[in-house]
Amino acid sequence: MQKRVFTFLFIFFILYACKDKVEKKCIFNSFKVTATAYNSLAYQTNSDPNITAFGDSLKPGLRYIAVSRDLLDSGLVRNTVVKIEGFDSLFIVKDKMNRRWRKRIDIYMGTDVRKAKDWGKRKVNIEYCIPIKDSIH
Repeated sequence: MQKRVFTFLFIFFILYACKDKVEKKCIFNSFKVTATAYNSLAYQTNSDPNITAFGDSLKPGLRYIAVSRDLLDSGLVRNTVVKIEGFDSLFIVKDKMNRRWRKRIDIYMGTDVRKAKDWGKRKVNIEYCIPIKDSIH
């Protein structure tokens, strides 16, 4: 029991000590976007529905999103961690959408078509962090 308490306190201290460093190393950004959902099925994507436009593999249960290409220019690039309004967990940018879409995200919902249809199309706020590049001295 004492070992668990010590471990918890140690981890808490490390996270607390690093908090300011993390906040100084990124700029937080937010947008209101249209959010839809998609599945890794050939008729919704292409002939290889488990591979994203970035070349990453999709597996049901993963918390991934696709972003419209205009959001890439706003720092919402591959592997960016994103908080989506209405969800408790975080998502990772792993795919990009067709060029015709603007200010839009597509939430990956595995092969559960019913879940994706139930989500539908909504306006949501998203938040993410753009890393600040350290200057070389």
